[in-house]
Amino acid sequence: MATTDRKKNPYPGKICVALSGTTSADILALAQSASAQADVLEIRLDSMAEPSITPFIGVLPTPLLFTNRAAWEGGNFSGTEQERINLLQRAIEAGAAFVDVELKTDAGLRDALIQQATAQGTETIVSWHNFANTPSSQALRTILQEQYRSNASIGKIVTMAQTFHDVLRVLSLQTEAAEIGLPLIAFCMGPAGVISRVATLGLGGFMTYAAADGNIGTAPGQMTISSLRAITKELANAC
Repeated sequence: MATTDRKKNPYPGKICVALSGTTSADILALAQSASAQADVLEIRLDSMAEPSITPFIGVLPTPLLFTNRAAWEGGNFSGTEQERINLLQRAIEAGAAFVDVELKTDAGLRDALIQQATAQGTETIVSWHNFANTPSSQALRTILQEQYRSNASIGKIVTMAQTFHDVLRVLSLQTEAAEIGLPLIAFCMGPAGVISRVATLGLGGFMTYAAADGNIGTAPGQMTISSLRAITKELANAC
């Protein structure tokens, strides 16, 4: 993207606007309004009553990330695992820039999806979420290593922060991720985690997430895209 705010952003990381809605038309309307400020648009297939990919392809100038979050990882998809992964496979075939697949997905299904994405030029985000708390530093490092071994393009670790010490443990993962050469999305949810959604960019994080203006977002503590852009602009001006 080429907005003034983006040019002034001193951080190389991307800002993704996460979009959910009951219908593809609902999400498309949000996507069109958010596109100018977003580096990436996340289409939450699991939020739709009838998940669809084609309405978004070729009509938005911003790279698209398709996510079909499983119910066991805080999402809303209630079908079979094969059905869930099939939708992501269709997104790859349609030319998605990114797809998100959970680390805890059946290894056979996950690995096949990553291989397909690699062959077709789609980047894979292998994700791990904890909506209750933040594990120990050792447990987080183990998750990071598993993500690295999955051969996905990008890792994603997001936890619920109860204290600022939780935030520090998650943000510190960027150091190890840089050492092993794995682009990493890492921040915390909840009130204590809000600061990490900005700080992760300054620490080399691959991407952070925001809500569309006027939308409640898809996770606790998610700021709107306008608010997040305003903060990064102020930080840039202070540099």
